Amino acid sequence: MIDQATIDKIMDAAQIVDVVSEFVTLRKRGVNYVGLCPFHSEKTPSFSVSPSKGLCKCFSCGKGGNVVHFIMEHEQMSYYEALKWLARKYNIEVKERELTNEEKHAQSVRESMFVVNEYARDYFQNILYNHVDGQTIGMTYFRQRGFRDDIIRKFQLGFCLDQFDAFAKEALRKGYKAEYLVKTGLCYTKDDGSLRDRFWGRVIFPVHSLSGKVVAFGGRVLKTDAKTAKYVNSPESEIYHKSNELYGIYFAKQAIVKQDRCFLVEGYTDVISMHQSGIENVVASSGTSLTPGQIRLIHRFTNNITVLYDGDMAGIKASIRGIDMLLEEGMNIKVVLLPDGDDPDSFARKHNATDYQNYINSHEVDFIRFKTNLLLEDAGNDPIKRAGLITDIVRSISMIPEAIVRSVYTKECSQLLQVEEKLLIAEINKRKGEQAEKEYKAAHNQTAQPGTEEATGSNQEGKDRQAAEPEDKYESFIPQENKESRTFYPKEKLIMEILVRYGEKIMCNVTDDEGNERGLTVIEYIASDLQTDDLQFHNPIHRQILAEAVAHIHDANFRAEHYFSTHPDSTISQYTVSLINEKYTLSKYHTKNQKIVTDDERLLELVPHLMIDFKHAIVEEELKHTLQALQNPENAKDEKKCMAIMKHYKELSEVQKIMAKRLGDRVVNA
Repeated sequence: MIDQATIDKIMDAAQIVDVVSEFVTLRKRGVNYVGLCPFHSEKTPSFSVSPSKGLCKCFSCGKGGNVVHFIMEHEQMSYYEALKWLARKYNIEVKERELTNEEKHAQSVRESMFVVNEYARDYFQNILYNHVDGQTIGMTYFRQRGFRDDIIRKFQLGFCLDQFDAFAKEALRKGYKAEYLVKTGLCYTKDDGSLRDRFWGRVIFPVHSLSGKVVAFGGRVLKTDAKTAKYVNSPESEIYHKSNELYGIYFAKQAIVKQDRCFLVEGYTDVISMHQSGIENVVASSGTSLTPGQIRLIHRFTNNITVLYDGDMAGIKASIRGIDMLLEEGMNIKVVLLPDGDDPDSFARKHNATDYQNYINSHEVDFIRFKTNLLLEDAGNDPIKRAGLITDIVRSISMIPEAIVRSVYTKECSQLLQVEEKLLIAEINKRKGEQAEKEYKAAHNQTAQPGTEEATGSNQEGKDRQAAEPEDKYESFIPQENKESRTFYPKEKLIMEILVRYGEKIMCNVTDDEGNERGLTVIEYIASDLQTDDLQFHNPIHRQILAEAVAHIHDANFRAEHYFSTHPDSTISQYTVSLINEKYTLSKYHTKNQKIVTDDERLLELVPHLMIDFKHAIVEEELKHTLQALQNPENAKDEKKCMAIMKHYKELSEVQKIMAKRLGDRVVNA
C-alpha cells in the first residue's frame, strides 16, 4: 500500500490539465478547459476540466473525477496502478510499507513467473517470424485464417516448434529456472525428471490480464489427429485463474467503456477476427461457461452485454445456463443468433464493422425472450417438458434484481407461455422468498431451532454475535427487495456532501460541562445528533467516512475534502470526488449585483435542517413498510404479531408528528 504522504506528494505534483491533455485535445473556456469526452462518442465538447478544483467531468455521460480517477477510467487501471503511473510521470519515488518475508517471497515468485511468461511470448513470436517452420507452418495457418500482419502483432501470436523440448532447452540455456517454467505451465516434468514443452507443435495465443501482462497461453494443434486435443491451455497457477480472466479484455476495455457494450464470444479467433473487422469491444470466455469472476470483470466497464451464438443448438442450450448469473448481476443481456454455418470468426471475415454492427442491431433480442422461445420450440406439446420450461424461465426471471424489469418480463412470458400472469408472479415471489431466506440464514448463521439455547439468547456464541452486529432499529418490517430503493438514501447522501465539504468548519460555539466555550464542528454535530437518537448511516461507505472524520477532527491539519478525496481506498476517494464535483456554477451575471449566500456561511441553519429531514424520511419509510406488514394477511393470522406491528405503527406515527412540527416550526437562533 502507498503511504498517505506519498499520495499527497503525487496529488500536489499532478496537474490535471497537463495529464488530461495527453489524451484529450483541450481548449480554454473561461477559467476552465473543454474537449471531446474520451469515454463516449460525441461531436460537441462536453468534457470540462477545472484546474482550480483539480477535477474533470463529462456533463453528458457523467464520468470524471480527480487526476487519479481520470487515469483509472481512461487506462482501466486500479487505484494503485494509476498512482504509480502518475508517480512515474512526475518522477516521484513511491514509498510503500515494508513487506513481510512471506509477502516478499510470494511477490518474488509472481514477478519471476511474469518474467518467464514475457520471455516465452517473445520466444514464440520470434519463432513465428524468423524460423523457417514458424513462417511455413505457423504464419501460413494465421494467413489462411485471414489475419493481417498488424493483427497478428497486436495479439502477440506465436508458434512453438514441433519438437518435444525446444523451448525448454532454450529457456534453460538463457538462465530461466526450471521451477518457474513448470509453475507457469509452459513445461511439465517427465518421470525421468526432464522437461517437456506443453505447447510443442502449436500456434500460440497469449492470454493477457487487464493490465496487459501475459498470464497464460493457449495453443492450437495444426495436425488432424483424433487422439490429440485441438487446444491446450496453461494450467491454473499463482498468476492465472481461468475463472477470473477473459481473452481479449486488455485490448477491448477502452472500446467497451466507449461503446458501453461488450460482445461475448467463445474462442480466441472469434475475438481476433472481430477486432480485424473493426469491432473491438469483444471478449471470449474461452469455451467455458461464464463464472462470477468473469462477470464482475465485464461489469466493471459496462452494464450491457450481447452474446453472439452460432447455429449449434446443443452448444447454445449448454451455455445459456451460465447466463442466468448475468441476470443476477442486474446486467442488460441481449442475444444474437448468427446465420447457419457461421460463427463470430467466419462472419467477421465476410463483413466489415458497419455491416456486422447492422446485423447485430437488427437481430438482437433480449435474453429472456430468446430463452423462452428456444425452450418452447424444444418442449413442443409435451406437458412435462412445458412444466419444466416454466420452472426454468421463472428461475431466470426471479434472478433479476430490478422489480420493474421483472414485471415486464413476467407479463411478456405469460403471453408467450400461455400461463396466467398471477401464477408466474406467485412462483417468482416464492423463489425470491426462498433465496432471501437462504441469504439471511447464511449471513446470520441461524442454524438453531426455536427453543434451543442459541435461539433464546442464552448461548454465549449467540450473544457474542448479537453484540458484534449493530442493531438497526428500522430494519424489522422492510422487505428484502425494497432495501435498495429507500427514500432516505438521498437525504443521507446530502449530509455526506456537507460533511466532506465543510466537516472541519465551526458551526457555532457551545459551552462544555466545565463552563468553557469552544467551537462545534460540522462533523461533531452530525456524529452527536446521530448518537442522540441511536442512529447510524445505512450506507457502509458513509459510516466509514464519518468514523474516520470523527477520529481525525482534532488533528490541526485535517481537511475533510482533501483527506477523503486522496484516501488510499479508491472506493472512498472516488465517492468523495463525486460528492464535491459540482455540475453547475453561477455565472458572473448572477453574482454581479447581488451577494449569494454560500453553504458554508449558513451551516448553522443547513446542517440541522438536513439531519431532521434525514430522520423524518427514515420514519416515513418505516411507516410505509409497517403499514404494508399490517395489511399482510399472513401477519393478520398471528394476533400477537399483529398487535406488535400496530403498536410499532402507533409509536412511529407519534414520532412523525413531532418531527413534522419541528420541520414546520424550525427557527434558528444565532
